[in-house]
Order: sequence, then structure tokens, then C-alpha cells
Amino acid sequence: MEQVTQTKGVTPVPVRIGVDLGGTNIAVGLVDDGCNLLAKASVPTRAGRPFGEIVDDMAGAVQDLVKEQGLSLHDCTGVGVGVPGTCDGNTGTVCFAPNLFWKDVPLRDALHTRLGVPVHISNDANCAALGEQLTGAAKGYGSVICITLGTGVGGGIILDGRLFEGNRAMGAEVGHMVIDPDGPLCGCGRHGCFEAFASSTALIRQTRELMEREPDSGLEAFLKADGTVSGRTAFLAARAGNEAGARLVKQYVRYLGIGVTNLINVFMPEAVLIGGGISGEGEYLLTPLRRYVKEHVYGGNRAPEVAILKATLGNDAGIIGAAMLR
Repeated sequence: MEQVTQTKGVTPVPVRIGVDLGGTNIAVGLVDDGCNLLAKASVPTRAGRPFGEIVDDMAGAVQDLVKEQGLSLHDCTGVGVGVPGTCDGNTGTVCFAPNLFWKDVPLRDALHTRLGVPVHISNDANCAALGEQLTGAAKGYGSVICITLGTGVGGGIILDGRLFEGNRAMGAEVGHMVIDPDGPLCGCGRHGCFEAFASSTALIRQTRELMEREPDSGLEAFLKADGTVSGRTAFLAARAGNEAGARLVKQYVRYLGIGVTNLINVFMPEAVLIGGGISGEGEYLLTPLRRYVKEHVYGGNRAPEVAILKATLGNDAGIIGAAMLR
């Protein structure tokens, strides 16, 4: 196994097991009842293989980590899995996970057969939101929306302390609310989704388009070492005083702000958390985002204050949240 970490001292029992199943890696962790991550490890997913092979590796990663900590599966009260796709928590079925090439696969039953302990599944963004609400930046807030800005735009919603998953656990797909029906094509097949404007993939596309329109923009100086555009290119340029970069960042914040404002108007949570790679820009992103939301949220100055914060747990959020699924 890879990337094993462990806290000092004796591992308390019983423990819960969280699995963050991604298109690249399967991350597993042991979590105590206080939501503390005690140990973790990861193995490659190698997406595209038969379903059973990936489940075998998930089970093997769990068994190896438990054994390395001097425990057995009898010391584990259950396993939770965060999946990058839509899940039916009632049947334990992954309905659709495009990055894994899965459709209608019985993940819960397959993993339970291999491990013999209770298994629960949910969307990975839901798990990340739950982890942040239990022990991360959203701790103490009863109603939270967590938005992950990565290859796509993921969302997890906590309402009155409970994870909101919608009918058949297929809700909270915040990246696929349309904010401009005449906008660019989204991977889901519709035009103008929030994801098509506010993901890191979208920002890369926007940066490339501007470079093509304005070859003298000076953005080339801020490309990655291998000469390619990244989600940071526009921000690096803007921080350095590049005018084109500043325009890109302002445009991106507006797109992000439209989506965040819509979500606040619908749910009026206590806090909105921003995670994913672009959240690494910190206050350079969050300060103008807060300003945009304050100016556009329904009710204006009479609306309740909504904290807009950076998610703090990183990849651990999904493991912790998955472990605490019921």
C-alpha cells in the first residue's frame, strides 16, 4: 500500500472505515467516533477495469490497513464509501459513475460480501461536505453547502445537521444547474451548466480562449513549466498585475458568484464552503466572491449573513465523511 500515515499511540476501538473512491486512487482511512482520522493509505484505482477487480482492491486496501494497525474487521463498526457519481443509498447501487465507467453496479453488496461488515455508500461530494461539517471548516454550522471546484463542480448539502441527498440519493448535483442556457456545452450534454463556467476545466478553457483572441496578452509568461495552461494561470497573472489575467479572474468570480448566490437563495445556509484546487487561491478568490454574493443575494442587506469559507480538510474530508455515513 502507499501513503500510510498513523497517529502515535494505541488505536482506539471500535473504529469506522472511510473509503474515498476516485478515478485515480482509492483512499482508505480509520476514523474514531470523534471523527479523528487515525491512519490512512491509498492504492491506484486503475479505472476501466472490471467492477469486481476494483472492489477486490478496495477490500484488500481496507483489510491491509486494519491489519497494519493491529486490528481486525471485528473492531470495525462499518465501512462508508464516497463514490464519484450518483448513488442510490437505499439499494447500495452506484447508478452512474462516468470516471469509473460504472452503471448500475451493486457496490454495497459486493463490498459487504468481501468484508462482512455493514457498508454504506454516497456521492463523494456529499461525504466531503459531511466531513467538513463534522470536523472541518463548517464545524458548528447546522446548514452548510460545500462546493468543490475541480475537473467538475461537485456539491454536498447539509441541512439542519443532516446530509441532504434527494430522491434516491441523486440530489445535490449543484454543478448541473444551468446559469446560462446559451452557454458552453457541459459534459452532461446540456449547455450553460454551472460546471461549464466555474470548474477548473472551464477556467482553463476560458484562459486558452482569451490567449487565442489576444495573442499579446502576456499570459504565456505564466504557463506551467511544461508550457500548458492550468487552473492557476489566470490567478498567477492577475497577482502579478497582468491586465488580461485580472479580467479572467473577475469573470471567473462572477460565474462562481452566480452559482453560489443561486444556491444561497434556494437553501439560505449558515455557511458555504469552497474546496477543490482553485480554493487554494484563498482570500484572493474568496474576498471578491463574498462581495459579489452580498451585492446579489435575495434580500440584500436584510438577508441573513452567510459565511463563505475555504474548506480545510482537503482530501481527508471525503474519508472522514464516508466513515460517518449511516
